Amino acid sequence: MSRVPYASAVGSLMYAMVCTRPDLAHAVSVVSRFMIQPGKEHWQAVKRIFRYLKGTPDVGISFGSDIECLVSGYSDSDYAGDVDTRISMTGYVFTLGSSVVSWKATLQSAVTLSTTEAEYMALTEAAKEGIWLKGLVGDLGLHHDQAVVYCDSLSAICLAKDQVHHERTKQIDVRYHFLRTEKRIKVKKVSTADNPADMFTKPVPHGKFQHCLDLLNVLSG
Repeated sequence: MSRVPYASAVGSLMYAMVCTRPDLAHAVSVVSRFMIQPGKEHWQAVKRIFRYLKGTPDVGISFGSDIECLVSGYSDSDYAGDVDTRISMTGYVFTLGSSVVSWKATLQSAVTLSTTEAEYMALTEAAKEGIWLKGLVGDLGLHHDQAVVYCDSLSAICLAKDQVHHERTKQIDVRYHFLRTEKRIKVKKVSTADNPADMFTKPVPHGKFQHCLDLLNVLSG
């Protein structure tokens, strides 16, 4: 494996993912964890991503002429999703109007002890991105309403709004609790079936994957 250009190949995939291909986010996040000592199976995964790219050259972000400048985001997590470390995965994606403008798929900074905690941490990270995007829209002089972040975990939403489960959630880092007092973000419930952030945190069936792309207006041609 020493002669395989693994780091260079993953770097190229990262460039495509960051610029125009949110559909690569989860896969690239996984293969990028093995930059130091990749195995044959990791190189096979990288080549499979390139084959997917070769077969979908016309897939990309669609930008419309929306007058509405509502910042909307979706967050999700995969509890203990990393099989080596049992660290959970955070995924979020934001749209401005009907166009995707920001997305992320990454491992969380610490091991979480419950699904609720993992979802709450993902929701908080998404909220911080939403606040930044809302500020950017305002700086550009565009009319905008309160930013919205959708989450499919009702328990995480309740935790974000009040002190429920307080005794069982003391271990959550204080920096994640700013969401409880943050007024620039509105948190709403979305069904798991209609949460496009799902494809950023875990492998999903082809039908669900395509549905997520449709929800985000990531189109072919």
